[in-house]
Amino acid sequence: MLLAGVLACSSFVGGCRKGDPDALWKIVHGRCVPDQQQHGDPAPCVAVALEAGEQRGYAVLKDRNGPYQFLLIATGPVSGVESPALLAADAPPYFAAAWRARSFVEQAIHRSLPREEVGLAINSRYGRSQNQLHIHIDCLRPAVRDALHAHLGEIGAQWATLDVPLEGRRYRAMRITETAFDQANPFALLGVPVEEMARHTLVAAGTTFEDGTPGFILLDDTASLWRLDQGHGEDLQSHSCS
Repeated sequence: MLLAGVLACSSFVGGCRKGDPDALWKIVHGRCVPDQQQHGDPAPCVAVALEAGEQRGYAVLKDRNGPYQFLLIATGPVSGVESPALLAADAPPYFAAAWRARSFVEQAIHRSLPREEVGLAINSRYGRSQNQLHIHIDCLRPAVRDALHAHLGEIGAQWATLDVPLEGRRYRAMRITETAFDQANPFALLGVPVEEMARHTLVAAGTTFEDGTPGFILLDDTASLWRLDQGHGEDLQSHSCS
């Protein structure tokens, strides 16, 4: 618990994150879901999907940070990347739903985005401010996109550490086709015991492979006090789409 406290509230990252850690839960559970159920209007969210039930559903909300960033948020009580429910065989396909929700980013920016420009990110327990599962949907930083493209040929179907740092961090990377991504559970693909999941951040960067197959590069980093790393994969996103 000492490591958790230091990672979450350390002077080298600017101190404890402020604000209500349950704010997203209160918005989604207290407003978006009831509004959708009672009035057919998901406001203040832009979408609420409850076809599989509220416990397995999700909402999409415009984030207050960045002009084009959206969040996919679980409508059931799921704390975050450390939740054992995410490793279940029948876990909801949150990442696949987040990828489809990139259409809201495109609507906000008023143009279609090549898949290589878009990334999905979930931060570690120690790199987040909210205790409700949420996936950040936004454009990738151009330098990150270019680095991944340049090293695409070195990224295989098994996890391996990238030779190039991304925003100062060394990530593990693996490739996966879009078809496999839709059918797989990226959380389970990490291959990490549930007791270690809290330290991991997971990013899915859209890409097109050498043969023209659409897919993703999955990126994994681990929070570490000794490396001054909070496991904040959101850093790979630009929040500006510039």
